[in-house]
Amino acid sequence: MTYNGILAIDKAAGMTSHDVVFKLRKILQTKKIGHGGTLDPDVTGVLPIAIGKATRVVEYMTEAGKVYEGQVTLGFATETEDASGKIVARTPVVTPPTEAEVDAAMAQFVGDITQIPPMYSAVKVNGRKLYDYARAGETVERPKRQVTITAFERTSDLIFDPAQGLLRFDFRVACSKGTYVRTLAVDLGEKLGYASHMSSLRRTASAGLTLAQAVTLSDLAQLKAEDRLDEALLPIEYGVADLARVDLTPEQVKEISFGRFVTLATDAAIVAGFQANQLVAILQQRDGKLYKPKKVMI
Repeated sequence: MTYNGILAIDKAAGMTSHDVVFKLRKILQTKKIGHGGTLDPDVTGVLPIAIGKATRVVEYMTEAGKVYEGQVTLGFATETEDASGKIVARTPVVTPPTEAEVDAAMAQFVGDITQIPPMYSAVKVNGRKLYDYARAGETVERPKRQVTITAFERTSDLIFDPAQGLLRFDFRVACSKGTYVRTLAVDLGEKLGYASHMSSLRRTASAGLTLAQAVTLSDLAQLKAEDRLDEALLPIEYGVADLARVDLTPEQVKEISFGRFVTLATDAAIVAGFQANQLVAILQQRDGKLYKPKKVMI
């Protein structure tokens, strides 16, 4: 059977995004599968998956904003900026900051900020991934990147462990593509005067998909065995949820089917063209109101 659509997978800890795709290919018996937005092995939660024809819109899924829930620990830093790495610095917490001080520091990160990606990341410098340099014990200048933090808030009380010299608290962050939440946790600790790391992280939303729609790999295998996969498989239209939408006339659909330009009443650079709530094409602005079909889905 041929499958086409979008899946929200609830990724377990210890798996890479590629591991998930590999297992899905076995479960669904199809090779045409892609993921929309990588998750680090230690991070759990929503991993958008495109299957069949939906792989043609996977690039637009990666552009969408994301929401995470996690925990910051003040008191020591690790080489990977998360709980899995070797400890590289300690600053025991003796007199912990107040809730007001933590909240004020977090508020300073909301908006457009500059981040330096962690050494243990897949960002490439001179054709090599940063984690390759890190594993070889080499250092290299890391490129700065601009990201947008829409919300960054504390979601728990401050948990002080005087015996260990640690302070922990939970957080929620809504952010743009390319944001390193690990680095956000480290930078927050630095602003508060402590070495810190991200002690846990779970992605709760990505590419318009939420945990409420997500299934685990074992759940999916069970649904497949019971011929109930349609309960988890979402329409291709979910893959373009973050693009500007335009409704096309029958005449425009016909022109698009021939690969011709159409005039649209929008100013967006990239739009998703629909007819009767069905995705017809992805169109790219070429000159003013004139749009060229970039991907035709019909």
